[in-house]
Parts: sequence; structure tokens; C-alpha cells
Amino acid sequence: MSPIDLVVTVCAVLSPATCEEQHLMFSYDGSPRQCAMAAPPYIARWVGEHPKWQAVRWRCEYPHPNDKA
Repeated sequence: MSPIDLVVTVCAVLSPATCEEQHLMFSYDGSPRQCAMAAPPYIARWVGEHPKWQAVRWRCEYPHPNDKA
């Protein structure tokens, strides 16, 4: 399995206009499109661990080589 960057846009439950992107490393052996379709259980677990946030959209992309770990 290869690492893929799961980019989740989350908004604060008490202030829906306050949003940010969370980058989660996700091991997935497939295309970014397949990853996005398989991601909801992983996103649900993250939201369960961060109850002040709600996921509003997500996408998967290959890690960029110049990104810092």
C-alpha cells in the first residue's frame, strides 16, 4: 500500500464559517478517486476523535515531494 494524502475540509460545529483543511496520511493502494470513495469510514473515525469539527468535503492526492513531513 502506498501513502496518499487525504485532504479533509472541516468546519467548526459551533461556527460553521470557521473551516480549515486537515491533511491525513492514508495508506491506500488505488487512485485518488478510489481513495476518496473509500475514505468515509476513516473520516468518520477522525470526526469521532474531534467532535468540535464536522467534515464538509474531502479529496485524495498523491503526496507532494516538496512537502514537509
